[in-house]
Amino acid sequence: MRAWFIMFAMLFVQFTVQSQQCKSVITGVVTDFHDKTPLVRASISLIGKSDSVFYTDENGFFKIPNLCNGIYELEIYHAECQTAFMKVDLDTNLDLNIPLEHHLEELEEVKVTGNKITKTNSAMEETLELKTIEQYGSASLGDALKEINGVSSLNTGANIVKPTIHGLSGSRVLVLNNGVRMQDMEWGAEHAPNVDVNAAGSISVIKGASALQYGGDAIGGVILIEQNRFLKKDSIFGKTIVTGILNGRGGKINTDLIKTYKNGWFIKGQASYKKLGDQEAPSYVLSNTGVNEIGASLHFGKENFTSGWRGSYSYFNTEIGILSASHIGSVDDLIRAINDDEPTVIDPFTYDIASPRQEVTHHLGKFKYYNRFEGLGKLNVQYDFQNNRRFEYDVRTGDDKFKPSIDLELTTHALTSDFKWDAKSGFDLTVGVMGRYQNNFANPDTGVRRLIPDYDKYDAGIFSVMKLSLDEDWKLDAGLRYDYSKIDAKKFYRTSRWEERGYDEDFSDIIIRETESSQYLTQPIFDYHNVSATMGVNYSTDNQHSMSFNYALANRAPNPSELFSDGLHHSAARIELGDLRITSETSHKASLSLIKNGDWGYTLEPYVNFINDFIYLEPTDVEYTVRGAFPVWEYHQTNARILGLDLSLYANWTDHWKTDHKFSLTKGKDTSEDEPLINIPAAHIRNKISYNIPWKNLEVGLESKYVFKQNETPADIYVYSPEQGEDVLLEINTAPAAYHVLSLNSGMDFKFDKSTLTVNLIATNILDVSYRDYLNRLRYFADDLGRNIILQFKLNY
Repeated sequence: MRAWFIMFAMLFVQFTVQSQQCKSVITGVVTDFHDKTPLVRASISLIGKSDSVFYTDENGFFKIPNLCNGIYELEIYHAECQTAFMKVDLDTNLDLNIPLEHHLEELEEVKVTGNKITKTNSAMEETLELKTIEQYGSASLGDALKEINGVSSLNTGANIVKPTIHGLSGSRVLVLNNGVRMQDMEWGAEHAPNVDVNAAGSISVIKGASALQYGGDAIGGVILIEQNRFLKKDSIFGKTIVTGILNGRGGKINTDLIKTYKNGWFIKGQASYKKLGDQEAPSYVLSNTGVNEIGASLHFGKENFTSGWRGSYSYFNTEIGILSASHIGSVDDLIRAINDDEPTVIDPFTYDIASPRQEVTHHLGKFKYYNRFEGLGKLNVQYDFQNNRRFEYDVRTGDDKFKPSIDLELTTHALTSDFKWDAKSGFDLTVGVMGRYQNNFANPDTGVRRLIPDYDKYDAGIFSVMKLSLDEDWKLDAGLRYDYSKIDAKKFYRTSRWEERGYDEDFSDIIIRETESSQYLTQPIFDYHNVSATMGVNYSTDNQHSMSFNYALANRAPNPSELFSDGLHHSAARIELGDLRITSETSHKASLSLIKNGDWGYTLEPYVNFINDFIYLEPTDVEYTVRGAFPVWEYHQTNARILGLDLSLYANWTDHWKTDHKFSLTKGKDTSEDEPLINIPAAHIRNKISYNIPWKNLEVGLESKYVFKQNETPADIYVYSPEQGEDVLLEINTAPAAYHVLSLNSGMDFKFDKSTLTVNLIATNILDVSYRDYLNRLRYFADDLGRNIILQFKLNY
C-alpha cells in the first residue's frame, strides 16, 4: 500500500510540474515589412513538429498555446513572401511582431505567367533571357541587343558595335553596368561599350528617357546590365562556356564560379578570353580585322533582407584591328573605295593585328550599401570608380611606328544615394541625388594634334520618381529630374582654324595666350542646367492584355567630342570638327504600347520624338593632311523629328512549333532643312520558326532577316578630284542595297549526375550573301561578314 502511494505521489508531482511548465503561450502579429498591414493566412510552424501549424486571422494575429519552456525554431510562411525563420528561447509568454517581405521587386520573382518585373509602369521595356545572353557570349553587347525589337547598331566593322535605340546612339544611350553608368568615351562613333556580355545576369532595354533615376539625358534609352541575386544557402556552383568560331578561326572561353552562404555572404568570380584572326566577307579576307579580348570580374558581399553591402571590380581589355582598306591616302582613293566592289587591300589570313587599330582598357570598381527601415522604405548609398584608357594607332613609319596617334585617359568618381518609400501599398516614391567628377587627360606625346583636350567635368543631379496603383487595372508613374554639368577644358587651336570658325568674334575672352607656333591656348568653361520629366499610365484588364502611354521630356548637354573635336580621328578615318556654340538638345517623346499575351500575342509600339537643337555629325568636305586626304565631318545643330513603329507577333501553334515575327521602322527628318537625318536605321523584318521537344530539351530555329534599303538619306557632297581635275560627286551618304540573310540556331541538353552540358550550334548568313549595311561605317570599303558557324559548349556544375 505504501509503495502504491509513493508511485501515485511521484506521478502527481510530475504531472503538476509538466502542467506548470507547458502552459506558456506565443502570440504575435505577422505584417508586411513595408507598410505594416496585417498578412492574413500566414502559417507559423514549429520546426520538428509536423502537426504544430497555426495561421493568422484577418488581423494578422496568431496564438500558439500550451508550450513547455525551452528553445523553439519557428518557420513563418505567406504566399508571395520570403519565408522567415526565427529562434525563440521560451521561459515565459512571448508576444512577437514578425514582418515579412511582401514585394515582388525585392524577390525578383514572377507573380503570374507572362508578367515580368519592370523598372517603370509605362515605358517601352524589354529584357533579354539569360539563354540568349549566353548564346551571344562570344559576340558584343550591341550584337546581343539587336534581338530586341527597335534596337539596331552603329558598326565600325564586325567587332565595334554601338547599340542604337530608335535611331539614337552614343551619348543619348546610357549603359548601366551593375548599377554603374559607364564612362568609356561613348561619344565616339567607333567606341563600343567596354562590357563583357558574359558577366551579365540579365540585360534590359528601356526605350526612351522614362527611367529618370538613371539619368535625364537618355534621349535614346537606357541599357541595364545587372547581376543575378543569390539565394541564401550554403552552396557552390558555376558554369564554363567554350565557343568555337569559324569566321575568324578563333573562339572564346568564359567561366564563373559562385559560392553562397546561408548567412547572406557570397562571392563570385568570372573571367573570359576571346581571340579572332582576320574575318572574311563571302569573296575575300577582311584584312586586319582580328580581335584580342580579356574580361574578368569579382563580386562579393553580404546581403540580408534588412541590410547588406556589395563590392565589385571588373576589368576589360580589348585590342581591335581596323580594316586596312579603310586607311585612305587621297580623295581619289576614297572615290575608288566607294565605287569599287572590293577593298583596296586584301592580304592573306593572319592572327596579327597591325595598324590601324585600337586598344582599350577599362577598370570599374563599386561599393554599395543598403538598409531597410520598417514601415518606411529602403536607403541605398553607392560609390563607384572608373578608369578608361584608350589608344588609337594610325599607319605610321619611322620612330613613330609604334606610337599611338590618340592616347586618352578618362577617370571618373561618382557618389549616388536614393531612398525609396514603399510603406503604403500601391504607392512607391523614390528620391535620389548624384555627384560625379571626371578628368580627361590627353597625352601630348603622340606627335599628333590632340583630337580631344584635357578637361575636368563636374555633374550633379537630383530626382524623384513615383509609381501609383489606382486599382488592379490602372497604374501611373511620373518623375522629375534636375541635372547640372560644368566642363572646364584647356585646348590649343590653330589661329587659322580659330578664325575660320568665327571664334575670334564670339570667344576671344577664353584665350589664355598665343604660342610661337601660331596657336591659341584657350580655357573654355561651360555650365549646363537641364530639367527632365516623365509621366505615363498603364491599363491592364487581365493577365493577357495591357496598354500603356508615356511622355518623356529629356535634356542632354553636349559631350566633349561635340564641343571640342578638332583634327584627324585616325581609327574613324576622318577629320572631325566640334563647335563651341553647341547647346543642350531637348527631346519630347511620346510612346504607346499595346500588348497581348497568351498562346498567341503581339506587341505594338508606335512612337514620335521631337528633338530641338538636335546635335548631329555630317560630312561636309575633304581636307588634305600630311597623312593623306580625309573627309571632313562637322557637328551641327538642327530641329529633328523621329517617328517609328516596333511590331512583334508570336504564335504557339502546337506544343512543339512556334513562330516569331518582328518589324521595326524608324524615320528621321531634319525639320529645319526639310531633309532626312543621317544614320537612321533602315526598316527591317525578321521571321523565325522554332521547333522544340522535351527529349534532351532539343530546340531548332530558322530565322529570316530582310533589311530594306534606306532611301531617305542626306544629299551627297561634291569634292575636287586631282586625277580628274574637276569636282566629282562623292556618294558618301548613299545607302547600299537591301539584303536578306538566313540564320540557324539549335541546342540540346545532356545530364551528367549533378551537371548539365548544353551544346549549341549557330550559323549566321547561311547562304553566304554579299551585302553592306547602311549603319556600318566601313561599308565604303568592304562587304559585311560572310557565313559564320559557331559551336558552343556550356557546362553547368
